[in-house]
Parts: sequence; C-alpha cells; structure tokens
Amino acid sequence: MICTVTFNPSLDYIVSVSDFKLGMTNRTDSELILPGGKGINVSTILKNLGIGSTALGFTAGFTGREISQAVERMGIRSDFIPVENGISRINVKLKNIDGTEINGMGPEISPEKVDELMRKLDVLGEGDVLVLAGSIPASMPDDMYSRILESVSGRGVIPIVDATKDLLLKVLRYRPFLIKPNHHELGEIFQQEIRSREEALPYAKKLQEMGARNVLVSMGKKGAVLAAEDGSVYSAAAPNGKLVNAVGAGDSMVAGFLAGWLDRQEYRHAFYMGIAAGSASAFSEYLATEKEIAALYERISREE
Repeated sequence: MICTVTFNPSLDYIVSVSDFKLGMTNRTDSELILPGGKGINVSTILKNLGIGSTALGFTAGFTGREISQAVERMGIRSDFIPVENGISRINVKLKNIDGTEINGMGPEISPEKVDELMRKLDVLGEGDVLVLAGSIPASMPDDMYSRILESVSGRGVIPIVDATKDLLLKVLRYRPFLIKPNHHELGEIFQQEIRSREEALPYAKKLQEMGARNVLVSMGKKGAVLAAEDGSVYSAAAPNGKLVNAVGAGDSMVAGFLAGWLDRQEYRHAFYMGIAAGSASAFSEYLATEKEIAALYERISREE
C-alpha cells in the first residue's frame, strides 16, 4: 500500500498570460484547473506509471469537494477528511512567468481532525509506503510530520518526506527512507549558496549523518544528486528540453524515484527514473505520462 498525504491540497488555476502587466486588466491565453498539492502530484505520477496509491489529507467547502472528485476522476483513490471551517485553497499559477504564483491559505484543521488522520494511518505496516509532502495549514502543529513518523516508527513503514526546513529537520531522527530538498532548500538549511551538484553533495551527506537514509537533491535544469544509503553517489544533469510548466516537477521526481525503487530496489535505476519523471513533467503541459518518462529515461541512461 502507498499513501500520500497532502495536508493543504488546492485547486490549481494554471494560466498563461502573454504580456502580463501589473495594475492592468490581463487576459489569459490558456487556462487549466487541476487538483494540486505535492502529495496529489506524487499520486498522479505513480498512477501514470501504473502504480496505485491512496491520496489523504484535508478538504473543505466547494473547492474541497471538487478536489476529491477530481482526484477520483483521475483514477486515484481519494480518502480526504472533510473539515467544516473555511475552504480548500485556490492557487493561481502563471506558467509562462516561471515561479510566479499566488497560493491560498487553506482551511482551519481541528485537533479532532488531526486525530482522525492519525487513525487512518494506523493501518500502515511492513512494506507500506507513506509520502508526506508539502506545507501544512497554520492551524496545525508544526511538529505534525514528526508526530506521524513517530507513530509509524518500528512498523516497517517506508517514509518519504518532501518538505522544507523545520518540517524536514524534525523528522530526520526517525530515519526517513528518502528526503528530497531542492538546492535552494538545502542551502537554506545550511545557510549556504549552492550553485552546482558538486557543492550540493557534502550537504546531502550531512543530512544523512543527521538521520536521512537517502537524500535526493533536485536542481532544476542542473539535474540532481543522490546520496544513497549504501554509500553510493549519483549525479546527473537534466536532459535538454523546453521548459513548459515547472509546477509539480519536484513531486514527479519523488514519484519517479519511488517507482524505480519499487521496480528493482536499485539506486541507479531509481535515480534515473526520478530525473526522467521530473524532467518529463517540466517539459509537459501537465504531469508527465508513462511514455514521456520512458523516453527520457532511455536518453538519460544512454548519456550517463
């Protein structure tokens, strides 16, 4: 069983505006509304690769209902917990202005709803995979990730965490199977500017010393670095291609790595699958298909 948790899912309104001007009325050239959130993105790529998962988290209001229904329409099992206060957020993303977006706040999550999520995770056991990804609403305790990892510790669950600074650092003592900071997040943790894969590697190894079993650092067009649990190190540039939409590329890398690991339990294969999936999504209008990932995997494995 694979479970992905998106604590603060969204409806992503992805638009392109050819000549965006501040203070003016701007009209879209294209638009797309999709369920968003890092865990949902991981579930989507896994589904595209033929691997089932259950998407969990919290939803609220009319946007929350649409998120759950859209996830189900995509062929992913939805098990979101509805909450009474607020609405699930709407995120506006300008895809032709890289990195420009406006993200909503999300609903208020009560302690009772947090307990309900914890009970859902009680079913996880030996060999099950738990992916915790993204931010948490302000109403939730800031040790939420570490509380969850503590609750599944010793049960043979395979935890994967894709989060930023404090959320990430607090889980390291529970020895997550995989963490995936990008190079900006890695630099923020260690108060360093990281500009190359060579510079990223020592800090990836430091996170291993702090408890992470495998550290995968994504670096956009510069590629990625993996410090693996068996002591091996992998580094590769991203394949050449036109950036179309960077939304979800990092989440796709997580899903690709997981799919590759489940397929062969081989780090090189998992690493290449991660780069292929992340790059294929960046080169696509939405998240990558199995065919797109397979084509890039062949290119990467030939070139390395």
